[in-house]
Amino acid sequence: MGKLTVLALRAVLVVLLAGSVFVQAVMVPLLAVDLQDLDADIAHVRTPTLVIAVLGMVTVQVVLVCVWRLVTMVRRGTVFSHAAFRYVHFVIGAMVTAALLVFALGAVLAPGEAVPPGMVLLLGGAALAVLGVALIVLVLRMLLAQAVARDIEAAQMQAELAEVI
Repeated sequence: MGKLTVLALRAVLVVLLAGSVFVQAVMVPLLAVDLQDLDADIAHVRTPTLVIAVLGMVTVQVVLVCVWRLVTMVRRGTVFSHAAFRYVHFVIGAMVTAALLVFALGAVLAPGEAVPPGMVLLLGGAALAVLGVALIVLVLRMLLAQAVARDIEAAQMQAELAEVI
């Protein structure tokens, strides 16, 4: 991976991380203020919605930090090691958690007439899409496992060849 690619990816990661912190620090409190004026029949969604929003931002931040660490490992040439699995597992866990949070938001908003059924259906579709991304990362984890196994095998063969020579 080239230096320019790493630099560009890190710049994007920093902007996304700053944006997620902004959402947590500014937008969620503003949402809390806006939700105080809800009618009594839908006031019960205030707290779960805010908790889901904050936890959703935490899942995004976990993924961003793990991707940063994986990019660092790629740059150093150490990504084909067992240490990379820890970060990939965190990414998968955060994606599954995010999917569950989107599904939970749909479940919280579903009862009553406050939110149209189409919006709840869209949230269900979004949860399914996020879960699909988690499954893609799981497949990529399997490819990483194969690459690590091949790298270990190549190192062993190289050591044997060095002994012969």
